[in-house]
Amino acid sequence: MDFLRPTTLAEALAVKAERPDAVPIAGGTDVMVELNFDHRRPDALLDLTSVPELAEWSTSDGTVRLGAGVPYSRVITELGESVPALAMASRTVGSPQIRNRGTVGGNLGAASPAGDTHPVLLALDARVEVASVRGSRILRAEDFYVGVKRHALAPDELITAVHLPDNAGPQQFAKVGTRNAMVIAVCSFALSLRDGRVGAAVGSAAPTPRRAPAAEEFLAAELPWGSTDALPDSLKRRFGDLVAEAASPIDDVRGSAAYRKHALGVLARRTLTWAWDEHRTGERACA
Repeated sequence: MDFLRPTTLAEALAVKAERPDAVPIAGGTDVMVELNFDHRRPDALLDLTSVPELAEWSTSDGTVRLGAGVPYSRVITELGESVPALAMASRTVGSPQIRNRGTVGGNLGAASPAGDTHPVLLALDARVEVASVRGSRILRAEDFYVGVKRHALAPDELITAVHLPDNAGPQQFAKVGTRNAMVIAVCSFALSLRDGRVGAAVGSAAPTPRRAPAAEEFLAAELPWGSTDALPDSLKRRFGDLVAEAASPIDDVRGSAAYRKHALGVLARRTLTWAWDEHRTGERACA
């Protein structure tokens, strides 16, 4: 196995163009597990940890550009105010050691339906920036996932950054697992309320992470945006039902399809309560 270690983004893209079979590795929290269990044995690894351009983030014109190599621990400490739902999801990833190594870019590259950050990216209508020696392009997050652990990258492309709205209103993330962290989600859910629009997305409950468009449209139309009143239970129940209907889960060792649908309805109602309380009071509630 060849170990390739570029030190600039231009060099990394050139190597990927020359060796499209090379598997990118940053934190290694997914790739090394697959190697250790001999689930795959690539001809080459492309180590991106020495590429400084991938480890930076910036804010411009109301958008956060998050480099693909920024670890979860930095998302938590540095972006908790700008993108709170992403920080919430990052807190549930693995152990402190994993959060120090794992990245949102790696989560995208693995494209697992159970990836913790995926529902947040979908709910916030994030954009995924990818690049190759041919140039760069921007993909909507919902167009990035094309199947179980499959993404829309060309063989010579690398994920370079994720673009997210900065301070985009109340947002929440919650997941169900046997404990709060160090566990693969049985199901997860993210919610965003901003400018009269709603973003809602489920994880670990379909072949790919997915948005819940019927739930989004219902809530955007029914929320009393100018009110400071609490929401009626009937509205929250209907929203939860629509979120559950958006999922197409399976039975597996972590939970049944029926349980996942039920749990998603519960998560939807809870996160809506928290997000709406922030909307009407200005005080954030954190899952």
